[in-house]
Amino acid sequence: MPHVAESGYYAWRDRAPSNRMVKHAWPTEAVASIHAASRGTYGSRRAHAELGLGLSIHVTHGTAELLMQRAGLHGLPGNRQAHAPRT
Repeated sequence: MPHVAESGYYAWRDRAPSNRMVKHAWPTEAVASIHAASRGTYGSRRAHAELGLGLSIHVTHGTAELLMQRAGLHGLPGNRQAHAPRT
């Protein structure tokens, strides 16, 4: 484990949240509510679309992905539709 100076640690701990953290707080709550409303099925692509089209919160796809990752959210993988067998 790397050594960190005590003064640096306490300066970091007592520092105010960064502008980016403040800016991402509200969209993170929106992404979490979208994810919950979809019963955990929506991934970052659908959550990004719902943010922009449904809630008029404009963030990039990468930001929506980052917010979901930091909140520990993920959608269901792949297409869940059953396909007819090929003949």
